[in-house]
Amino acid sequence: MVKFVVGPKGSGKTKWLIDKANDEKKNNNGNIVFIDSDEKHIFSLDHSVRLIDASTFHISSPESLYGFLAGIMSRDFDIETIYIDGIYSIVEMDDSKLEELIENLEVLSKEASVNFYIGMNKEKGSLPEKYREDTVELHE
Repeated sequence: MVKFVVGPKGSGKTKWLIDKANDEKKNNNGNIVFIDSDEKHIFSLDHSVRLIDASTFHISSPESLYGFLAGIMSRDFDIETIYIDGIYSIVEMDDSKLEELIENLEVLSKEASVNFYIGMNKEKGSLPEKYREDTVELHE
C-alpha cells in the first residue's frame, strides 16, 4: 500500500508522519524506517524507528530513489512501513515521474508486504484520481 500525506508547507505533514511512525512502532513488532532530507527530527522519533538522512546518499533521480528504497528493503525483511517525509526535498521530479515511481512502489509494496507513507507539498486534487482515496490532506 502506498499512502500520501499532502498539504501546503506548515500544515503539519511531518508531525503527522512522525506521530504515525511512533504509534505504529509502539503497537507493532516490525521495523519502521523514516526517510527525511535531514536529521532534525531525530529526537521526535521513537529511538527504535530507523531515521535515514537521504541527503547523504546523493539521490539524483526517481529511479535512484526507487533503488535506494529497494536496497533498504533487501537488507531488512522485517520492515513493515517506510515513511518518506518531503519527497520533493529528496529528489526533484515532475508529475509523470512521480506517477511512475508510485506505480513501481505499489508493486514493491505488494511483493514485499511493506507499506509506504509519502509526505509532499501538494493538494489532494492535484494527484491522479486513483491515488486520492489513499491520501490524507492536511490544511494550515
